[in-house]
Amino acid sequence: MKKISLITTFLLASAAFAATPNDTLVIQQSGDYPTLDPVMTYDTGSGQYVENIYETLVSYKGNSVRDLEPTLATKWTQSNGGKTWTFDLRKGVKFHSGSTYSCDDAEYTFRRALVVNNSDSWTWFISESLLGTASNANDDKSVTWDKISNAVSCNSAGQLVFKLPKVDPAFISKLAFVGASIVDKDHAIKIGEWDGKESSWKTWIGKDLNDSALSKNPSGTGAYQLVRRDANATLLRAFPGYWGGKPAIQNVIVQKVGEQATRIEAFKRGDADLVETGPRPILEQLRGVSGVTILDDLPNNTAGTFFMNQKISDPKVLGSGKLDGKGIPANFFSDVNVRRGFSYAFDYDRYIKEVQQGKGMQRTMALPDSFPGYDENVKKYTYNPKQAEAYFKRAFGGQVWKNGFTLTARYRAGSTAQQTAMEILKRSIEALNPKFKMNIEAKQWSEMLNDSKSGKEAMIAIAWVPDYADPDNFVNTFYSSNGYYSPRLNYSDKNVDAWVQQARSTTDPAKRARLYTLIGNRAFETAPFILQPAGVNFLAYRSNLKGVSKATYNPMLSGITGTLWKDLSK
Repeated sequence: MKKISLITTFLLASAAFAATPNDTLVIQQSGDYPTLDPVMTYDTGSGQYVENIYETLVSYKGNSVRDLEPTLATKWTQSNGGKTWTFDLRKGVKFHSGSTYSCDDAEYTFRRALVVNNSDSWTWFISESLLGTASNANDDKSVTWDKISNAVSCNSAGQLVFKLPKVDPAFISKLAFVGASIVDKDHAIKIGEWDGKESSWKTWIGKDLNDSALSKNPSGTGAYQLVRRDANATLLRAFPGYWGGKPAIQNVIVQKVGEQATRIEAFKRGDADLVETGPRPILEQLRGVSGVTILDDLPNNTAGTFFMNQKISDPKVLGSGKLDGKGIPANFFSDVNVRRGFSYAFDYDRYIKEVQQGKGMQRTMALPDSFPGYDENVKKYTYNPKQAEAYFKRAFGGQVWKNGFTLTARYRAGSTAQQTAMEILKRSIEALNPKFKMNIEAKQWSEMLNDSKSGKEAMIAIAWVPDYADPDNFVNTFYSSNGYYSPRLNYSDKNVDAWVQQARSTTDPAKRARLYTLIGNRAFETAPFILQPAGVNFLAYRSNLKGVSKATYNPMLSGITGTLWKDLSK
């Protein structure tokens, strides 16, 4: 009790240890996180917690993004031509509430995901697999209780059975996504979540559960359980009943520290074991610091972009709402000449040099170059002020160049890399024409996610981390008018949509690759977004922290170290 009291005092006061205790992991990061409810977990901020509080049926093996191993399942089989999946489940597993894990919990978890299927949730891709539609029952009346209950159920042997309407080669990988973590059914119902019954399912369709009772009071099977959370910090401690054994790290403290300089100084002193360092230039401050180890040349599975929303819904972002130099119209980015002008105005090489210290590459597509389907020969934009000027002079019949504009662009608060990228674009844009004005603002991550999903933001810096290792997870997300990011872009191209759907309906790798090349080249012509150069990942950690290495780093995990907290020690 004395130790917990000390840690709680540290949480509340944010006091600094001379060195963090050997059984305590202290992390500092810039932003907040939206939820601790798995059904709504669709960002890395939330994922860092959920992947340690909860567990999935299967998980990634070591540093592989393709090889999976059993977690809450012990084995699985396919039948019916690959449309039926049957899982044997692990015995003797306890939830944090004390309840015993069983097939009922797994069944409830996936039915709840299919029932809720909120538009801001990951559940669209599991719904596609199990119901044949990404939409929930409010949008697609073909979704019925019978379809949901038949899609996932427990058989008489206590096995979990999934029945798919058609073959989905990515299905097993989707089950490794952090949002597919198994929920404690009895606990969830007790605190007021969906009761799991047919009689009530329609009242839960599409609900926003970011701030749900389960988010405030989670109960998983993972190695760590929530102690408390406030605006500035979150405290977790090891679950004594964890089936996988006692972890060396007993307490985890994650603090929200917005200032990069403050985080770095705390890290140097040893007050934090891990911090969100910011972009690569920070390494100059960390090299040679006693007690600090740098792990470089790590894989990057992220695609970063500047979104240009073609249908801006928030008048507050528009200024005057006209092309009079004092604002922009709601359809400002609907003119391809505007989008191409911005695309040629970004100094890609400068970004690689300043932010990535030369360790970066300009990709041709919103798809990691390590993924199948990536084509290095697809056309790409380069920094070309003359081309940018030419396209801006064509935009809106010459009105953009003649009258100018004032644009508000936003990035995630605390992200130095995104801020620098925006500043590079701002300098280039404003250098083209004295009537061009670009205001850049920081915004809290959860607020920007929420506002952008309803089309309120004009331009934002945003990235995508893969849910599962298949190119469709990027291509459909970024390019399709039905993709997850579509409400933030409002981009639509009938050719691209057709090619995306064709690629999703075939398992032929060569055919899929050809279709992705067509999509990439068409995207060059239509310029839906600006692709930021991809960097080489790195991390810095206190040297006494063990379990961090290239052999254990998995880019599919949300945490800074690419590992689970339970696998770390001092």
